Amino acid sequence: MRQIQGWGNITAMKQIKFSWKYALIIVGVIFLAYLIMDFNNRMVNLRNLSEQKDRVAAQVTSLVQTRTSLETQIAYATSEAAVIEWAYEEGQMVRPGDNPVIPLAPAQSTPAPTPRPIITQPAMKNWQVWLLLFVDKQ
Repeated sequence: MRQIQGWGNITAMKQIKFSWKYALIIVGVIFLAYLIMDFNNRMVNLRNLSEQKDRVAAQVTSLVQTRTSLETQIAYATSEAAVIEWAYEEGQMVRPGDNPVIPLAPAQSTPAPTPRPIITQPAMKNWQVWLLLFVDKQ
């Protein structure tokens, strides 16, 4: 080691020699870092696509169930039983040989009023009123 003039015993550091070996190691480390970042990005994309696939699969399952339900309703609506049910309940129709019965109220009857229940509030103590004002709990 040589001494620098004017600085006493301070010695100059050795210069690092440039070597292809060090350059290849640095390039290799940078390339590995790039590969790791690319792998991380691919894993994030895989996770997002997997979540999206699960959501779409749930929607497909729901739509298949809806389709099955609608097909069942269509099959019932086009059946003879549905036509007969509609004719009796909504169409006010009868079959030949049926005796329709129409209930009528007596001529001079007054309908009885239905009594309404009286709702009473329980009496609250003063401390309960104050507590209700401050914390909205009893």
